[in-house]
Amino acid sequence: MSWRACLELHYSLESARTVARYRHNGPLRVLRSLYPEGDTVCHNVLVHPPGGLVGGDTVETQVSVAPGAHGLVTTPGATRFYRSLGEPARQRVHARLEAGARLEWLPLEALAYNQCQAENRAVFDLAPGAELLGWDITALGLPAADQPFAEGCFTQHLEVPGVWLEQGRIAADDLRLLNSPLGLAGKRCLATLFFMAGTPIERQRRDVALDAVRRVIDAHPLRLSAGATSPHPQVLVLRVLAPLVEPVLELLRPARAAWRQALWQMDAVAPRVWAT
Repeated sequence: MSWRACLELHYSLESARTVARYRHNGPLRVLRSLYPEGDTVCHNVLVHPPGGLVGGDTVETQVSVAPGAHGLVTTPGATRFYRSLGEPARQRVHARLEAGARLEWLPLEALAYNQCQAENRAVFDLAPGAELLGWDITALGLPAADQPFAEGCFTQHLEVPGVWLEQGRIAADDLRLLNSPLGLAGKRCLATLFFMAGTPIERQRRDVALDAVRRVIDAHPLRLSAGATSPHPQVLVLRVLAPLVEPVLELLRPARAAWRQALWQMDAVAPRVWAT
C-alpha cells in the first residue's frame, strides 16, 4: 500500500512574533513551534512517522513565509528511500517567500538505500527582498554497514525559478559518475549549502560571506573536497563530497553559522532536535 502525505506550513509575522500555522493530510506532522532565540524566529521539526518512503509513496510539503517572518525547518533524522519494486518514491517541496521573508530549510540527509527509485525535488520562489538559507544532503547506500548503493536510481531537482536550476540523476550502475575524479570520486555523500536572495546580493556583502565560509572550509578536514562560490548574483553555494554523512554535517553546521552571522548578523542557534 502506497502512502501519500501532504503538509501546508505558513509563517506570518504577528505583533513582532513569527507564528506558524499548518494543516496536514496523511502521515506528515509538525511538532510544536519553538522559540530558542526569541520571538523573531520560529523553529519547527517535520516528522514523518512511517520512517521512510517505498515505491509509490509521495511526501509533499508546501511552505509559505509572509513579509517579515522568519521560519526555520528541520527534521529529526534522515529521509529514507527504501527498495522499490518499480514505482518511484517522491519527496517534493515547494516554498514561497514574500518580500522581506526569511526561511532556513535544514532537513537532515536523504538516504538512498540499495535498489531504491527515488525522486527528491525542491523549488523555492523568492520575491524581491526575500532570502533563503538552506542545504541539501544526499547519502548513497549504507557504507558503514557494508550495504552499498549497487542498484537503483536517485533523481535530484533544486530550483529557484528563473535564477538557479540543478538537476541530476545518479544511477547505481553509472560507475564513471560514482567513481571518477571528475564525478563523485568514490565518495557516497554529496551536499550543497546555499544562500538565495530574491534580488542580487550586494557585492561587498557577497564577498564577506564567501570569505567567512572559506575560512570554515580551510580549517576542516574536508577542505580538499569542498568549495564555495557565487554562480549567480542572487546565489551563494558551498559544495562538499565525503565518504559519510557525519563529516559533512560537521562542516555544514559551522558554515551555516558563518553565513548566518555574515549575511544576517545573527548567531547560529541550532535547532534543539540536533542535540538529541
